[in-house]
Amino acid sequence: MVADDSLGHVSLDPSTQQSFDLRWEHYLPDLWIGLSRVYGDRADETLQRIRAILLKRCAERPDDLKRLDEARLLEPDWLQQPTMIGYATYTDHFSGTLKGISDHLDHLCDMGVRYLHLMPLLQPRQGTDDGGYAVADHRTIRTDLGTMDDLADLTATLRAHGISLVMDLIVNHVAAEHEWARRARAGQQKYRDYFHILSTQDEVDAWEKNLPDVFPDFAHGNFTWDDDCQGWVWATFNEFQWDLNWANPDVFCEFLDLMCVLANRGVEVFRLDAIAFIWKKLGTNCQNLPEIHDITQSLRQAIRIVAPAVAFMADAIVGPDDLTGYFGRGRHWGKVCDMIYHNSLMVQLWSALATRDVSLMETALSRTPDKPSTTTWATYARCHDDIGWTVDDADARETGLDPVAHRQFLSDFYSGTFPGSFARGLVFQDNPVTGDRRISGSLASLAGLESALESDDPAGVDAAIARIVMLHIAILGYGGVPLIWMGDEVGMLNDDWQRDPGHADDNRWVHRPMMNWSMVEQAHDEPHSVPGRIWNGVRRAINARHRSPEFHASVDTVVLPSPHRKVIMWGRPHPEGRMIELYNISEHEVWFPMETLRSELDDVVTELLSGFDYDLTPMNLRLAPYECLWLSDRSQA
Repeated sequence: MVADDSLGHVSLDPSTQQSFDLRWEHYLPDLWIGLSRVYGDRADETLQRIRAILLKRCAERPDDLKRLDEARLLEPDWLQQPTMIGYATYTDHFSGTLKGISDHLDHLCDMGVRYLHLMPLLQPRQGTDDGGYAVADHRTIRTDLGTMDDLADLTATLRAHGISLVMDLIVNHVAAEHEWARRARAGQQKYRDYFHILSTQDEVDAWEKNLPDVFPDFAHGNFTWDDDCQGWVWATFNEFQWDLNWANPDVFCEFLDLMCVLANRGVEVFRLDAIAFIWKKLGTNCQNLPEIHDITQSLRQAIRIVAPAVAFMADAIVGPDDLTGYFGRGRHWGKVCDMIYHNSLMVQLWSALATRDVSLMETALSRTPDKPSTTTWATYARCHDDIGWTVDDADARETGLDPVAHRQFLSDFYSGTFPGSFARGLVFQDNPVTGDRRISGSLASLAGLESALESDDPAGVDAAIARIVMLHIAILGYGGVPLIWMGDEVGMLNDDWQRDPGHADDNRWVHRPMMNWSMVEQAHDEPHSVPGRIWNGVRRAINARHRSPEFHASVDTVVLPSPHRKVIMWGRPHPEGRMIELYNISEHEVWFPMETLRSELDDVVTELLSGFDYDLTPMNLRLAPYECLWLSDRSQA
């Protein structure tokens, strides 16, 4: 469906009109600066179209969502609260349909979930669809999952339980079968301008000089020839995913209208998929360009005029130097996205587990740029995607590592080919040109549970469970919104993804299984079982976090120099009390010097995970293998 450019005059009731006018006045300066930078002479015209879209969708905003808007304006830090626990899943794998989510609300509530990310919900193309990320119809829910009315019913149910729905919005591309693409192939110039279509091979070659391959195994190059268009269509990810031309304000208006429609159905967070790729500039790698942030800022300000309850989450798996742009730089600090993945944290946790050494983690995380106090990280140990070893070369060399060799080691270790490895993973997208080899696999299998169970090794099982729980406690302890990938809370293993012919060419489906509800039942009924031990360990940490204001995301985690190479040491200087976190990332017992803790904390502290008081006056503190401690002097403050 194509948005109507001629939305016409809209009348609002006096109260709604007043709210609209106040928000328009407030957000207009930051909306305008992005538009003017990107669209130049067309900015005025685009602004008028934006106002018409916003008026229409504001008139349609349901009363219960207007109330949510007011509540969020009174609590602007709602996404930063320690109680904000995230969960991510494919709907069909978790519950079958959108309606089926309600049957499993007890599981989500038991886990303390407040942020539910349902993987792509909009109708994809038939056949191979990149896990749902090749959208063919923006105005229709996947037919096997339900309808737009089902979506609205679900969001209402979730809100009643304090859970915010997160939805993917794929902003870089659409499926080649999308209406816009069909109209482009039919020769309609308006819609050809929605895409990047090059006429000659020379043009393609000029762009390709600086463009990397995202999927070198099955999608070499960034352009695909289309007979109907008689041109080369930009397709960064797959030939059936056509990149959109965001230099065209029509694309901006289409997406703004779509966001408003979905927000009026109760979506509270938009995960902006592949946001780093949306702007193209010859002579660059077409990633992380400043125009992206101008566009995102303008979208964010515009949507808040209609739905201030809505937040933006950037899917930007980029280096530290590029991250700050997605939060906003300079005068736009904190005005672009509300939340960004902390990919470096995830990579460094797995790296430290493999090496039993925190040196690289300390160096890398200490260089994480400061974020605005109004924003938050998304922290995670696993997600739906592969793990790319985004280890900075300078960071590696500073800690005495060869960066290429270290990345090779990590791929070997987590694919299980390195001698002594406990992991069971799969190599994804082996690129012989760059040496890039990413890894697929479930958290539990990468952490050693699969191999330990297969070899009937009780000690190995104990160690794997400890690793799994430690990884979850670490993402809970870093601050931000911790995201738990479906099934990790009970230790689900690698799936037999190849049984589905549609998934056989993409081994990322190895960690995208159907939810094993029998394991959930076992976790509840048998606390000493493997699922029970994992579930109870993770749930204990979530409960502790809920009770602890130290984890409010406005406070940044400080990476402290640890006196022991096997122990992560983080500080959280909260106004209500100081906190030190310790994580033994090895299978060995460690004696940690107390004087390090006494320099940061009072002599008596509370360990938040257990609730026990600790006396810091002895010389050393014993840390068991993979033990985690959250030490706070809040009670003494």
